[in-house]
Amino acid sequence: MAHPTQLGFQDAASPVMEELHHFHDHALMIVFLISTLVLYIIVAMVSTKLTNKYILDSQEIEIVWTVLPAVILVLIALPSLRILYLMDEINDPHLTIKAMGHQWYWSYEYTDYEDLGFDSYMIPTQDLTPGQFRLLETDHRMVVPMESPIRILVSAEDALHSWAVPSLGVKMDAVPGRLNQTAFIASRPGVFYGQCSEICGANHSFMPIVVEAVPLEHFENWSSLMLEDA
Repeated sequence: MAHPTQLGFQDAASPVMEELHHFHDHALMIVFLISTLVLYIIVAMVSTKLTNKYILDSQEIEIVWTVLPAVILVLIALPSLRILYLMDEINDPHLTIKAMGHQWYWSYEYTDYEDLGFDSYMIPTQDLTPGQFRLLETDHRMVVPMESPIRILVSAEDALHSWAVPSLGVKMDAVPGRLNQTAFIASRPGVFYGQCSEICGANHSFMPIVVEAVPLEHFENWSSLMLEDA
């Protein structure tokens, strides 16, 4: 859960998000080093009148400032490609959930069950109980078992939407007439919040996403109760 004045990412709740954290730190360190070097060169050029005749026309320096940026780009590209392929991997999911975007709410269908589905609306501010978050709480949470591969099929009924939960490292566009898929593994129990990340109309800001990760035994009890109510 993000908090006021937070500058970094939310705490990772999935292996992919942990990898994204590491890649962010890796790339940011390279940016800091480059920025420091450029700032030093600018200050040195402005503050001194000394000139090195070997820098004015040097084949060796031209080779260095051509090869070095290429090496740096490779050091950034390789881990980036690795994470891109990791985010696309969907191996033997234990559960498949279809998330359908509407104006302006989400509906979820647990396709491994015969009749388990529900709509998820934002709770209005006046109906919130103490401890609930404004614009983020829903009347029905998407409950998933922790430490299990979950496949999410994402589509939309009317306009473009985007199903995004930052702490799980998941963001997938919901396009009418098209079925996109993504996957995640919740590495710990908890409640994780997201919002529609594609401007979809007047109430775009009022269709939150709440994922609740629970132990498998609790998930089985929850699914049994939902099926009984249906």
